[in-house]
Amino acid sequence: MAIGESFLMELEQEAKATRAMLERVPADKFTWKPHEKSMTLSNLSAHVAEVPVWIPYTLDLNEIDFAKFDYKLYEPKDSADLLRYFDENIAKAVETLKKTSDEVFMQEWTMRNGETVYFTLPKIVVLRSYCFNHLYHHRGQLSVYLRLLNVSLPQVYGPTADEGSM
Repeated sequence: MAIGESFLMELEQEAKATRAMLERVPADKFTWKPHEKSMTLSNLSAHVAEVPVWIPYTLDLNEIDFAKFDYKLYEPKDSADLLRYFDENIAKAVETLKKTSDEVFMQEWTMRNGETVYFTLPKIVVLRSYCFNHLYHHRGQLSVYLRLLNVSLPQVYGPTADEGSM
């Protein structure tokens, strides 16, 4: 099995769980946050929805330089817009994983801000840590936000207190 196929199977599985979580985000609570230092529900949801597009950034480029990268977090207008944004980013990630050769996964990738280099690692490591694990981390945060808002949680890796059986 090619490396990209393995990541693709994982992404397809995790995208279902992530989309189910994003479907539960109430747009009327977009400005809510659990603590003054926390992101708003809208910002966290948008971040969860954007992380899959980091897969093409990692595999198609050799570095990201924040000094040259004009980053602005997406601001969804409503729930449908949030889901559309996520679906677009998943589609880009899937397309990239399908076309990437095993050799590309072994190439180095650098994150920097001008002359300051944060790290240089093989793309396969960046993909696991900064794309996939990062997505799971923030999806977990999102589940806490939803629980605090009394929103029922979907199944991710098995039954939840809200949805008992698979």
